[in-house]
Amino acid sequence: MHNLIQFALRSRLLMVVVGALVLGFGYYSYHQLPVDAFPDVTPALVQVFTETEGLAPEEVERYVTYPVEVALNGLPDLREIRSVSNFGLSVINIYFEEGTDIFFARQLVNERLQLAREEIPEGFGEPEMGPIATGLGQILFYFLEDETGMRSGQEMRQIQDWLIKFNLQTVPGVTEVLSLGGHVKQFHVLVRPDALLRYDLSLHEIVESVRANNANVGAQFIVVNSERYVVRSEGLAESMEDLARIVVKAVDGRPVYLSQVADIVIGGEERQGLLTMNGRGEIVAGMVLKLIGTNTSEVIAAVKERLGAVNRLLPPGVRVEVYYDQATLVARCVATVTDALKEGVLLVVVVLLLFLGGLRPSVVVALSIPFSILFAFILMNAFGISANLMSLGGLAIAIGMMVDGALVMVENVDRVLRLSDPDEPRAQVVARACVEVARPVAFAILIIIVVFLPLFTLQGVEGKTFRPLAYTVALAMGGSLLYTVFLVPVVSLLVMRRPRRAGAGGGSDHEDTRIVRFLRRRYRPLVAAFVHSRALALGLFIATLAIGAALFPLLGSEFVPRLNEGDLMVRTTMGPSIDLEEAGRVVTVFERRLMQRFPEVERVVSRIGRGEVGAHADPVNNAESFVSLKPQEEWTTAHTPEALYAAMSEAFEDFPGAQFNFTQPIAAAVDELLTGTKAELAIKLFGPDMAVLEEKAGEIEGAIATVPGATDVQKDQVTGTPQLRIRIDRGAIARYGINVADVQEIVRTAVGGELAGQIFEGIQRFDILVRYTPESRDRAEAIERILVPSPGGALVPLRELTSIDQIVGPRQITRENNQRFITVQCNVRGRDMGSFVAAAQKAIEEQVDLPPGYLVTWGGQFELQQRAMARLSIIVPLTVFLIFIMLFSAFNSLRHATLIILNVPFALVGGIVSLYISGQNLSVPASVGFIALFGVAVLNGVVMVSYINQLVAEGRELKDAVLTGAELRLRPVLMTALVASLGLVPLLLSNGVGSEVQQPLATVVIGGLATSTVLTLLILPSLYRWFGGAPGAAGEPA
Repeated sequence: MHNLIQFALRSRLLMVVVGALVLGFGYYSYHQLPVDAFPDVTPALVQVFTETEGLAPEEVERYVTYPVEVALNGLPDLREIRSVSNFGLSVINIYFEEGTDIFFARQLVNERLQLAREEIPEGFGEPEMGPIATGLGQILFYFLEDETGMRSGQEMRQIQDWLIKFNLQTVPGVTEVLSLGGHVKQFHVLVRPDALLRYDLSLHEIVESVRANNANVGAQFIVVNSERYVVRSEGLAESMEDLARIVVKAVDGRPVYLSQVADIVIGGEERQGLLTMNGRGEIVAGMVLKLIGTNTSEVIAAVKERLGAVNRLLPPGVRVEVYYDQATLVARCVATVTDALKEGVLLVVVVLLLFLGGLRPSVVVALSIPFSILFAFILMNAFGISANLMSLGGLAIAIGMMVDGALVMVENVDRVLRLSDPDEPRAQVVARACVEVARPVAFAILIIIVVFLPLFTLQGVEGKTFRPLAYTVALAMGGSLLYTVFLVPVVSLLVMRRPRRAGAGGGSDHEDTRIVRFLRRRYRPLVAAFVHSRALALGLFIATLAIGAALFPLLGSEFVPRLNEGDLMVRTTMGPSIDLEEAGRVVTVFERRLMQRFPEVERVVSRIGRGEVGAHADPVNNAESFVSLKPQEEWTTAHTPEALYAAMSEAFEDFPGAQFNFTQPIAAAVDELLTGTKAELAIKLFGPDMAVLEEKAGEIEGAIATVPGATDVQKDQVTGTPQLRIRIDRGAIARYGINVADVQEIVRTAVGGELAGQIFEGIQRFDILVRYTPESRDRAEAIERILVPSPGGALVPLRELTSIDQIVGPRQITRENNQRFITVQCNVRGRDMGSFVAAAQKAIEEQVDLPPGYLVTWGGQFELQQRAMARLSIIVPLTVFLIFIMLFSAFNSLRHATLIILNVPFALVGGIVSLYISGQNLSVPASVGFIALFGVAVLNGVVMVSYINQLVAEGRELKDAVLTGAELRLRPVLMTALVASLGLVPLLLSNGVGSEVQQPLATVVIGGLATSTVLTLLILPSLYRWFGGAPGAAGEPA
C-alpha cells in the first residue's frame, strides 16, 4: 500500500488526467444507459397459443393442450409447464430455468411443436409461439377517438389494423402490436335453407363455388417479338357485386347466382372480447409490445414519435390518444432515486463541513461521490445493466459508504497536518498520513464489496430484483476504493493546507470544530466509565441483544412491498354463462359508478374477454379495467393507495353479478406470469375430478374469507358454461349411409361458418364467411331442422340423426405439470403475508376435508417469499462467516476478529428495532439492508481496532491506548456512521414511486448503524482489554 500511495503522489498529473477521464467517460456512459422502471423479473418463458374452431374447453384440453404438453415434456432446462384451455383457445406457458437464453428456448419449443402438430387432429388449429416479449413488455396502450361520432366500430378497427398497426410494427424494438375492440370486417354469405331446397343445392356446394370463383393464377410467359410477356389470369372477387354474381348452379341452361340463395352483407368476425371506456360504450384500442432486451424509454419515445406522424395520416376527426405508457412510470421511478441521490449528497456534504470544519477537506471527500458514481456508470454501460429503480437505488444506498474510505483518510491527513512539524515537507506529511490508514480503509471497503457478493446467488424474482442493486453498490465501492488509494493522496496534496496554528505538539481540542469539541468533551468520561466498568459494557450488550431477540418474533413477513405504480388494474369476474354483450353492459355500469363514486379516477378503459391472440387468454366473463388516477395531491376519498384500494373494494363488494380484484397493471402481469394468478396470494387445489375440485375450492373460499385481512377472495370460474351438445346416433346415420364427418361439416358450416376465401382491397384483405342466416341457426329448434344430404339424395333433418340436449360444461381448465388444478385467490390488506397464511392454513385444516389424491399448495407472493427467505437464511449467515474469515486473515488474530464481528449482532438489533417501530415487515429488501449494514458496521470496528493496535504496537500502555484510540477515532467513526445514515434519509422519507421497495432497506441500515456505532464507541473499547492481548501481539490489517 505504501508503494501505491508513493506512486500516486509521484504521478500526480497522470492521476488527475485519469480521474478527469473517468468523470468524462462516466458522464457519457450515463446518457448511453438503457432506462427502465424496474428490473425485468419475468422468467425465461415461451408461450404457445392455439386457436381452435369453437371447441369447448374440455375438447381443447383433450385434442390440443394435452398433445402439446406431452411433446414439450423433457426439454433441456425445463422447469414447469402451465396451461389454460378456454373456449376456442389453448394457452401453454413453458418455463425454463433461470439463465436459459430465450431464443434458444424458443428454438427448442419450435422443434417440439412440429411433433405436437402431428398429434393434433386436422382442423383443430396450429400451435404457434407468442411474441418475443416479457411480462413488462406491454409498454404502451392507446385508443382511437372519432370526434365526428360518425364511424362504426368496424371502420375504426379497420383504421387500427391496416393503418396504425401497420405503421407501428416497423418501429425498431416493437415486436408486436395487438388490436382490441371493434369488429374485424368480414364478407358474410348468409345462406337461406329454403333457397337451397328450391335449387337442390347443398351448403358444401355453396362453399366450393365461392372458393372456385375467387382466385388469380399465373401461367408463366410467352415471347412475342423477342419480348417476354407474363401471362396472368385474374379472377379474384373484388366487391360484394362480384360475390353476388358467382354462379353456383345451372338449371336448364340458366345460371343460379349466389345472390339467389344467400344474402351477401358486410359483417364482423365472431369475437371473444371488446373494449369500453368511461362508461360511454365501446372503443377500439391497440397495445404495443416491446422486443425482449430493448431499451424501454427509447422504444416508447420512438413509438410516440411515429404516432405523431400517424395522426397526420388519419382520416379527418380520427386521432390516436395514449392512455398508458411505461415511460411515465420509468420517469417517476428514476426521479425517486435521483432526487434521493441529490438530497443524500447534500446531507453528506453538510456533515463533512460540520465535522471537518473546512471547505478544502470536505471537497476532497465529497469528490469521491461523483467519481464513484460515474465509475459505476462506465461499468454498468459495459455490462449492459440498465438504469432502473434498483440499480440507481443501489447508488443512492451507497452514497454514505462511498465517502467512508476517503473520509477516514482525509480526516487522518487533516489531523496529521495539524500535528506535524512545520518544517516537514507537506508531501511527506500527506504520504505518511495516508499510509497510516490505507490498509484498514482499503480492507474495510473490500469487506463492503464482499458482503454484497452473496446477493449474486439469489435466484428467481428476488435475484433479478436485487442483483442490479448489488452490482451497482459493488461497482461504486470499487470506484471509491480506487479514488481513496490513488486520488485522495493527490487531491489532498493539491487542495489541503497546513493549519496556521499547526506545529509540533499541536492538535489540542481548540483545533477541532466546535461540534467535535462538544462531542469529545462528553465522550471522554463516558468511554472511560465503560472501559473501567466491564460489567456496564456487558450489561448494555446483553440488554440490547435481549431487546432484539424479544422483538424479532413480533415482526411480520412479506416478499417485497408493492411498488405504487400510480394506476389501478381492476379484475372483474362475472357469471360463467354470461354473453359478451351483456358482460360489456355490466362493465360499462361499473365504469360509470366508479367514476361517479371516486373523483380520484381520471379515466377507465376496460377489456372484456380477449383481443387478438398473443397477450390475453381470458374468457368473456372476465374483464380487466385500467384505471388512470389523478395526481395524489388531488385525492379526497383517501390519501394513500392502500386506503383507496380498500375503499373501492368495499364500495363494490355487493355489486350485482360481478366480483372485483383491485391490483396494479405491471404487478398483475408479473404475478400472472410468475405464479399463474393476478392476485397477491393463490391457493392451488390439485386433483383429477373437476366436480370435486369445484366443490372443495368453494369450501376453501369460504374458509379463507373468514380470516382477518382477506379481501377480494374468489375462486376460479371453472364450470357453469351452458352447452348445446349434439351427439350423433351412429345407428341412424348408418341407415342413411351418412358419415359422421358429413354431419359435423354441415353443423360446423351452418352454425359456426366456414371461411371460403378472401376479398382484397389494395393491401387490405378480408375473409369471406359462409353460414346460415341468423334465424336459421340461433336457436336449438332451428339447429334441429338443419337438413343433412345423404348419398341417396334424401335430405335428413339433424334431429333424426342426433340427440340434442343442453348441459353445463367447464368455463376453463387449468393445468400445471400435467395436473388439473383450480385456484382460490385473494389479496391481503391490513396485515403481513406470513401471519395471514399461517392463519389461513389453520382455517383450511380445520374446515376443509380433502379426499385422497387432492393436494393444496400456496402460490403468489407467499411462494416467492418462502423461496427467497429460504435462500436468505443461508446467505446471511454465510455473509457473516465470510466477514469473519476476512477479519481473521487480515488481523491474524481470532480475538480481534471476534471483537469486530460483535458489531454484526449489535447492528442486527438496531435494524430489528427500527423495523418494529416503523411498522414495517421483514421482507427481502429488509434482508438486503441487513447484508449492507454488516459491511458498514464492520468498517468502523476495523478502523477503531486497527488504530488501537497501532498505539499498542508503539508501546502505549493498554488502557491508555484504548482511551486515546477511542477518542481520536471518535470523529471518523461518527462521520462514517452519519454519512452512511444521512445518505439514506431521503430514501427513507421519500413518497415517490418505488420508494416502497427502498424504505425497508434504508430503515434497517439507519437503525442498525445507530446501535453498531454505540458498540464501536463504547462497548468495543471496553471489551478490547479482554480481546486485545499483549502489546504488539497483533497489528493492523496486512
